[in-house]
Amino acid sequence: MDKEKIITEAVELLCRLIATPRVSRDETAASDIMEQWMRERRLSPLRSGNNLLLVCPDYRPGRETVMLNAHIDTVRPVASWTRDPHSPDIEGDRLYGIGSNDCGGGLVTLLQVYRILAERERTYNLVYLTSCEEEVSGVNGIRRVIPELQSLAPGIKVDVAIVGEPTGMQPAIAEKGLMVIDMTARGKSGHAARNEGVNAIYEALDDMLWIRSHRFGKVSELLGPTLMSLTVVNAGTQHNVVPDECRMVIDVRSNEHYTNEEIFDEIGKNVKSEIKARSFHLHSSHISPEHPLIKKCVSMGMTPFGSPTLSDQALMPWQSFKLGPGDSARSHSADEYIRISELRNALDTYLELLG
Repeated sequence: MDKEKIITEAVELLCRLIATPRVSRDETAASDIMEQWMRERRLSPLRSGNNLLLVCPDYRPGRETVMLNAHIDTVRPVASWTRDPHSPDIEGDRLYGIGSNDCGGGLVTLLQVYRILAERERTYNLVYLTSCEEEVSGVNGIRRVIPELQSLAPGIKVDVAIVGEPTGMQPAIAEKGLMVIDMTARGKSGHAARNEGVNAIYEALDDMLWIRSHRFGKVSELLGPTLMSLTVVNAGTQHNVVPDECRMVIDVRSNEHYTNEEIFDEIGKNVKSEIKARSFHLHSSHISPEHPLIKKCVSMGMTPFGSPTLSDQALMPWQSFKLGPGDSARSHSADEYIRISELRNALDTYLELLG
């Protein structure tokens, strides 16, 4: 396959996706486009909701299996866009449009990598997964696919995944986890003029100070410390009523040394307010720098690093790392773009890494 034709096809597909709104939980039209594109090229996608799975024709149990993964959904455009976010405009080397960088570039490039490598002799199995609802860690995204893998492709077992998030084509071998905790302090209402009741805000103050000052002891070389921030506080109904409830939200970004359950237990032992985690499943993830793919990345001149941003990697039960075209700083921002030269570089890099 001619390299320029491969890149042209990838850009054309990405343009179609940019022009198709695909906010998380509303990706059907975009998934239809991807499925049609695959079938037109004699690929055989397996569909689970709006997720699409390709399995190499020569899949053999017992060989190591590499998954190529990227997500199809986007966040909603922010108000500060100066152009139409759904107009795929090419200006010089830049392709503008919502989801072009996060992570359309990785999505279409990895698809082309799969097409090329699926036709070559390999010592490993290759699968490609485009997942939906990544931006919201939704139940119908990769969380749906993982338990359905055996029914979609009996006998399949994934050993390692390359996630095509924008990393400037440097391997992110660890990423922080996320846990959101609702914390509630309770008091007793009364008339403020007579200083009656028990003020729930005052009841919450010690817990707020502990959240602000506490430091988790285990620091990661790649991800730094586990961070905890009080991000929302709501209390009171009017000026002359002592509030009987103060509701707070804690945002926790964990490193690989702690599970979310361990962090939750530590918080619970040190605050008197009620706490409830919205979920525990978005753990920090990490792959050993001694993994053969990471060692090859290093031999190719790449530099492993730790990523503060969350991805579907957090939900994968197998080893994984992020490696994709684009810059994470462009993600979720106005006038998002990907450079076409970044797609070319990514194609070459992926093929060398997996060759």
